Amino acid sequence: MSEKSILVVNNGAYLTLHYRLATLDGEDIISTFHESPATLLLGQGQLAPSLEDALLGLEEGSHTTQELAPEQAFGLRNPDLIQRVSLKTLRENSAFGEEFKVGDLIDFSAPSGGKFAGVIQELDAESALFDFNHPLAGQRVLFETKIIGIL
Repeated sequence: MSEKSILVVNNGAYLTLHYRLATLDGEDIISTFHESPATLLLGQGQLAPSLEDALLGLEEGSHTTQELAPEQAFGLRNPDLIQRVSLKTLRENSAFGEEFKVGDLIDFSAPSGGKFAGVIQELDAESALFDFNHPLAGQRVLFETKIIGIL
C-alpha cells in the first residue's frame, strides 16, 4: 500500500488558499476567509515577495498564523519617502478643482508611466508634505493562511 505524499508550497506552485493580513490587535487589513478562496501562482508577483516567502514550505491542508516583522511585511519606514510637493505640481496632476486635506491619499503618475501614492501629512499655502511609505510600513502584522490545494 502506498502512502500519499504530502505536498508543500514551493516556488512555482499553483495554490488555492485563504489568507488574511491583520494588525497585531486582530483588525483585518484583507481577508478571503469569508469569500471564495484565492488562487495564485507563486513567483508571479500576485502577493508581495515577502508574503510569498512566508508560504514556502507550508503543507497542503495547513492552517497557520505567522507574526511578520516589518522587514517581512511592508518594510521599515523610510524617512527619505517623506517629501514636499508644491501645490502647483499637485494641482497639475490631479482632477480640476480637487480640494486637498491632511490625511488624503493621493495617486501620482511617475514620468516613467508608473503610479505611486502618498498621504498628505501637512498642508501650507505653497506645498504639501507627503508620506510615500506604505501605510503599514514599520508595523508588525499577522499573516494567517489555510492552504487548500497545491498543484
